[in-house]
Amino acid sequence: MYIGELATRTQTSPRLLRYYEEQGLLQAGRDSNGYRLYADDAVHAVETIRCLISTGVPTRLIRLLLPDVEPGGSVLDMTIDPAIRKELEGYRQRLYDRNVLVCASLTAIDDFLERTCTVAT
Repeated sequence: MYIGELATRTQTSPRLLRYYEEQGLLQAGRDSNGYRLYADDAVHAVETIRCLISTGVPTRLIRLLLPDVEPGGSVLDMTIDPAIRKELEGYRQRLYDRNVLVCASLTAIDDFLERTCTVAT
């Protein structure tokens, strides 16, 4: 199928599909005119990519996870390679640490605003 059909079937823009290809997440062949051609299983691949992106998994880790997803299977049913799992856990920890800093900043700003007076304009 051509990129337009894949975009329609997955409700994804052609531009985003080209980005997935640039990131090594999606493979396309070429026809004699140079147009991208996708296999039928590309629909499932795009749905899997979108699912993982929506959970916050970065594309560099998605690229590692995709080969382990069974065709037509759910990402929740996959077995993750221990090295990839460690990478994902490390990413999760970095997000958690960043969240702790953001929460501390929000608390500090709230305290500051609570203690300061508002100047009438």
